[in-house]
Amino acid sequence: VQLQASGGGLVQPGGSLRLSCAASGSIFSINYAAWYRQAPGKQRELVAHITRGGSANYGDSMKGRLTISRDDAKNTVYLQMNSLKPEDTAVYLCTAGIIQFGSDERAYWGQGTQVTVSS
Repeated sequence: VQLQASGGGLVQPGGSLRLSCAASGSIFSINYAAWYRQAPGKQRELVAHITRGGSANYGDSMKGRLTISRDDAKNTVYLQMNSLKPEDTAVYLCTAGIIQFGSDERAYWGQGTQVTVSS
């Protein structure tokens, strides 16, 4: 199983980005999925989390500016980020609890995608 994060880039303050996290491989189901971010010199922090049933929770730092969603048919999780600020600049990483056929749930991490908010 691999997780591929994409959609990052350079955006001006106040702009928007949509990140994607696509899971590939022999997948029976994706339970939870989440986005974290890590800025230089700072601890990794939870940005958003979504359950198998679609219930979402958001970290305090970006609450109100995010929407996390999932498309189980595509094994993909999305993170819509609006009203971006320079302090949102970080590497955004996705993780998911995935069950493969005949196996228990295991956590996987993607490689991260860089988001830079700057004028």
